[in-house]
Amino acid sequence: MKIRMIALDIDDTLLTSTRKILPSTKSAVQDAVARGIKVVLCTGRPLAGVTPYLTQLALTGDDQYVITYNGAVTESLAGRVVAKHLLDNAAYREITALGQRLNLPTNVLDEHSNIFTADRDVDWWIVEQAAENQAGLFIRDPDELPGDFAIAKGAYVGKESLLDQAEQAVRQALEDRFYVVRAGRNFIEIMDPHVNKGQALRDLARVLDLTPDEIMAVGDEGNDIAMFDVAGLPVAMGNGTAEAKAHAKVIAGTNDEGGLGEVIRQYALQ
Repeated sequence: MKIRMIALDIDDTLLTSTRKILPSTKSAVQDAVARGIKVVLCTGRPLAGVTPYLTQLALTGDDQYVITYNGAVTESLAGRVVAKHLLDNAAYREITALGQRLNLPTNVLDEHSNIFTADRDVDWWIVEQAAENQAGLFIRDPDELPGDFAIAKGAYVGKESLLDQAEQAVRQALEDRFYVVRAGRNFIEIMDPHVNKGQALRDLARVLDLTPDEIMAVGDEGNDIAMFDVAGLPVAMGNGTAEAKAHAKVIAGTNDEGGLGEVIRQYALQ
C-alpha cells in the first residue's frame, strides 16, 4: 500500500538537538504534502507550541491536521475539532496533590495552551516548558480556579534522576485510572485513560478513511509507541530510546543527521 499519512513526533524527531528543522526535512515534508500525503504533527505540546513549526513547514488549512497534548486534542489546522478528551477538576486536584506529596515539580495544561502550577518556587523545567511552547504560566492553588476547570494533561517535570526515582510511585498512585507515560527524560505525563497518540491517530484515520498500511509514524520516545502500534510502518529515530526502537520496523538516521527527511523519501516518496 502507498503511504497516505505521515505522523511525526516533534522533539528529537522533526527537530534537531538544537530545536531546528533541517532543510532536508522541510523539503521532504513539503514534497509529501504536494503528493497529497497528510503530514500530521503528533506531540505532547499544546497547539501554541506547535504553530511555529506548522508555519515553517507551510502546513495549513482544514484538510491538514495536528494531534496535541499527546492525543488529548485532535483538530484540523483551521480549528475543527476531530476529538477531545479532557480531565475534570477532581483529576486536576489529585495530580497536583500527588506532586506535592512526592515533592515533584508539577504543572497542568488547559486546552488553550496555558500552564498552571501550584508550586510557589517554580522549577526551571516548568519555566522552560512555558517559554518553549509560547504558553501562559499561572501560579494558582486549585482553590483559586473554578470548579469546572478542566485540563488536557498534567505533568511532573525535572531532572531525569528525580523522575527515575519517582516514576514507580506515580504509576502506582495513578495508572489504574489515568494514562501515565514517560514522555521524555524530563517529563512524566498524566492524561485521560483513553488518550494517547495511537488512539488519536486511529480516530483521525477513521475520519480520513485510511487503513494502518497507509500510515507511517515516526518518533523517538515511549509516548510514540502507541502510534507505532497503529501505523503499518512504525519508524524510530536513530537517536531514539531502546524501548521505541524495539517497537519499530525501521530505524532511521538520527535527527541531527537528517534521518527524518531520508526515511520519508525512502518509504513515502519512492
